[in-house]
This record gives sequence, structure tokens and C-alpha cells, in this order.
Amino acid sequence: MHKVNFTLDDDVRQDLIRLVPARKRSRVVNEALRKALLRRKRELATQQLTRLREKTGTLSAQDILESVRKDRARHR
Repeated sequence: MHKVNFTLDDDVRQDLIRLVPARKRSRVVNEALRKALLRRKRELATQQLTRLREKTGTLSAQDILESVRKDRARHR
């Protein structure tokens, strides 16, 4: 575990102090940051998939099925 220095908006800091007991603040901030980072990772993955879709186009169900069958045949 590492200590990190960062700045909080005054209202966020006041709420943190008012609502969370002193010995639990790091855990609350860590959990909130973990959730925010997961959401950011998902947003970035969605953006990458959208760009990829724009480059490659959309495949039909039949195209996907044929591709899977060819791949399975190559690996027998």
C-alpha cells in the first residue's frame, strides 16, 4: 500500500470528514476510486470497440458462424 497526495474539492472533503469516521476514510476513498477507475476502463474499452467496429464493419450472424467453423476446422 502507498500513500498518495491529491487535492479534493472543499465540499467533497467536508462531506468525507462529516460522513466517514477517521479510520475508515482511506477505505472509502479507495473503494470510490476503484469504482471510478473500473468505469473509466469500461469507457475506454467501449471506445476502442467502437473504433474497431468502424474500421471493420459489422458481421452478419452467418459470417460469424462461417468464421467459427473455419477456425475449428483448422484446429482439428
